[in-house]
Amino acid sequence: MLKTLALSIDDAKKMAAAARAEAEKNGWKVVIAIVDDGGHLMYLERADGTQKASSVIAVEKAKTAIMFKRPSLALEEVVAKGRVAVLSMPGATTVEGGVPLIVDDQFVGAIGVSGVQSSQDAQVAKAGAAVLSA
Repeated sequence: MLKTLALSIDDAKKMAAAARAEAEKNGWKVVIAIVDDGGHLMYLERADGTQKASSVIAVEKAKTAIMFKRPSLALEEVVAKGRVAVLSMPGATTVEGGVPLIVDDQFVGAIGVSGVQSSQDAQVAKAGAAVLSA
Protein backbone atom coordinates (compact mmCIF):
# COMPACT_ATOMS: atom_id res chain seq x y z
CA MET A 1 0.00 0.00 0.00
CA LEU A 2 1.29 3.47 -0.89
CA LYS A 3 1.89 6.02 1.80
CA THR A 4 0.40 9.30 0.62
CA LEU A 5 1.51 12.57 2.10
CA ALA A 6 -0.36 15.80 1.64
CA LEU A 7 0.13 19.34 2.86
CA SER A 8 -2.50 20.66 5.24
CA ILE A 9 -3.56 24.26 5.53
CA ASP A 10 -1.90 24.25 8.96
CA ASP A 11 1.38 23.19 7.32
CA ALA A 12 1.02 26.02 4.81
CA LYS A 13 0.34 28.60 7.53
CA LYS A 14 3.35 27.44 9.59
CA MET A 15 5.62 27.64 6.54
CA ALA A 16 4.28 31.07 5.65
CA ALA A 17 4.86 32.29 9.22
CA ALA A 18 8.49 31.11 9.13
CA ALA A 19 9.00 32.68 5.70
CA ARG A 20 7.37 35.93 6.87
CA ALA A 21 9.64 36.01 9.93
CA GLU A 22 12.71 35.70 7.69
CA ALA A 23 11.47 38.47 5.41
CA GLU A 24 10.58 40.78 8.29
CA LYS A 25 13.94 40.14 9.99
CA ASN A 26 15.58 41.53 6.86
CA GLY A 27 13.09 44.33 6.24
CA TRP A 28 11.84 42.74 3.01
CA LYS A 29 8.32 43.11 1.67
CA VAL A 30 7.35 39.92 -0.13
CA VAL A 31 4.54 37.71 -1.31
CA ILE A 32 4.59 34.11 -0.08
CA ALA A 33 2.68 31.47 -2.04
CA ILE A 34 2.28 27.81 -1.16
CA VAL A 35 0.93 25.26 -3.63
CA ASP A 36 0.01 21.60 -3.24
CA ASP A 37 1.51 18.69 -5.17
CA GLY A 38 -0.65 19.51 -8.19
CA GLY A 39 0.45 23.14 -8.29
CA HIS A 40 -2.84 24.44 -6.89
CA LEU A 41 -2.66 27.48 -4.65
CA MET A 42 -3.26 26.66 -0.99
CA TYR A 43 -2.09 29.85 0.71
CA LEU A 44 -1.00 33.33 -0.32
CA GLU A 45 0.18 36.20 1.82
CA ARG A 46 1.25 39.64 0.57
CA ALA A 47 3.01 42.05 2.89
CA ASP A 48 1.66 45.58 2.85
CA GLY A 49 3.49 47.61 0.25
CA THR A 50 4.73 44.69 -1.85
CA GLN A 51 4.45 45.26 -5.58
CA LYS A 52 1.21 43.76 -6.87
CA ALA A 53 2.87 41.76 -9.64
CA SER A 54 4.64 39.70 -6.99
CA SER A 55 1.32 38.02 -6.13
CA VAL A 56 1.31 36.34 -9.53
CA ILE A 57 5.07 35.81 -9.69
CA ALA A 58 5.25 34.04 -6.31
CA VAL A 59 2.53 31.59 -7.35
CA GLU A 60 4.25 30.91 -10.67
CA LYS A 61 7.61 30.31 -8.97
CA ALA A 62 5.94 27.79 -6.63
CA LYS A 63 4.14 26.07 -9.53
CA THR A 64 7.42 25.80 -11.42
CA ALA A 65 9.15 24.21 -8.43
CA ILE A 66 6.52 21.48 -8.01
CA MET A 67 5.80 20.82 -11.67
CA PHE A 68 9.48 20.48 -12.58
CA LYS A 69 10.42 18.91 -9.21
CA ARG A 70 13.34 21.29 -8.69
CA PRO A 71 13.96 24.81 -7.48
CA SER A 72 13.08 27.46 -10.05
CA LEU A 73 16.75 28.48 -9.83
CA ALA A 74 17.65 25.29 -11.71
CA LEU A 75 15.70 26.50 -14.74
CA GLU A 76 17.16 30.00 -14.44
CA GLU A 77 20.66 28.50 -14.52
CA VAL A 78 19.88 26.44 -17.62
CA VAL A 79 18.68 29.56 -19.43
CA ALA A 80 21.75 31.50 -18.27
CA LYS A 81 23.93 28.81 -19.86
CA GLY A 82 22.25 29.46 -23.20
CA ARG A 83 19.42 26.92 -23.29
CA VAL A 84 16.83 29.59 -24.08
CA ALA A 85 14.36 26.98 -25.40
CA VAL A 86 13.45 26.43 -21.74
CA LEU A 87 11.73 29.83 -21.86
CA SER A 88 9.06 28.35 -24.14
CA MET A 89 8.24 25.44 -21.84
CA PRO A 90 4.68 25.73 -20.48
CA GLY A 91 4.67 26.62 -16.80
CA ALA A 92 8.36 27.44 -16.58
CA THR A 93 9.10 30.55 -14.54
CA THR A 94 12.85 30.77 -14.85
CA VAL A 95 13.55 33.01 -11.87
CA GLU A 96 14.94 31.98 -8.48
CA GLY A 97 12.53 31.91 -5.55
CA GLY A 98 10.50 28.72 -5.98
CA VAL A 99 11.40 25.73 -3.78
CA PRO A 100 9.81 22.27 -3.89
CA LEU A 101 8.60 20.75 -0.62
CA ILE A 102 9.76 17.18 -0.08
CA VAL A 103 8.71 14.90 2.79
CA ASP A 104 9.89 11.28 3.00
CA ASP A 105 11.20 11.53 -0.58
CA GLN A 106 7.77 12.63 -1.85
CA PHE A 107 7.06 15.97 -3.48
CA VAL A 108 4.14 17.39 -1.51
CA GLY A 109 4.05 20.96 -2.82
CA ALA A 110 6.16 24.06 -3.20
CA ILE A 111 6.69 27.53 -1.83
CA GLY A 112 7.33 30.57 -3.97
CA VAL A 113 8.37 34.05 -2.90
CA SER A 114 8.58 37.32 -4.82
CA GLY A 115 9.22 40.93 -3.94
CA VAL A 116 12.96 41.45 -3.46
CA GLN A 117 16.09 40.20 -5.26
CA SER A 118 15.63 36.64 -6.49
CA SER A 119 18.31 35.23 -4.19
CA GLN A 120 16.58 36.95 -1.27
CA ASP A 121 13.24 35.50 -2.39
CA ALA A 122 14.86 32.07 -2.29
CA GLN A 123 16.26 32.73 1.19
CA VAL A 124 12.74 33.48 2.43
CA ALA A 125 11.28 30.43 0.64
CA LYS A 126 13.92 28.14 2.13
CA ALA A 127 13.13 29.46 5.62
CA GLY A 128 9.51 28.49 5.07
CA ALA A 129 10.37 25.09 3.59
CA ALA A 130 12.61 24.30 6.57
CA VAL A 131 9.47 23.99 8.73
CA LEU A 132 8.68 20.64 7.08
CA SER A 133 12.05 19.16 7.95
CA ALA A 134 12.01 20.39 11.56
